[in-house]
Amino acid sequence: MNELEYLDAAEKLLLSVEQTCDRINDDTDADIDAQRVGGMVTLTFPNRSQIIINLQPPLHEVWMAAKSGGYHYKWDGKLWRDTKTGNDFYADLTRDATAQSAMKLVFGA
Repeated sequence: MNELEYLDAAEKLLLSVEQTCDRINDDTDADIDAQRVGGMVTLTFPNRSQIIINLQPPLHEVWMAAKSGGYHYKWDGKLWRDTKTGNDFYADLTRDATAQSAMKLVFGA
């Protein structure tokens, strides 16, 4: 994967997260505050817990920090997969957002 391919895939991921937060806020009372600054999106939940997603261009990775821990994802051509567990980014984000918000939230491409 070259730099442009990485940036394209990573930007699509961040945009998807932002759009999903907008949809969730429209459809539920989750009240997720999604703030984007450059290559970083911070999701803040009503209980003040956060999930931070940021791009790591030199490594061609996307990192996520949540209450459950820190995760590094690489693009496999179809999905962003955790470099340790192989889990899909959206599955992990769904798990952590659900836990931190105390309500079922679903993220996905």
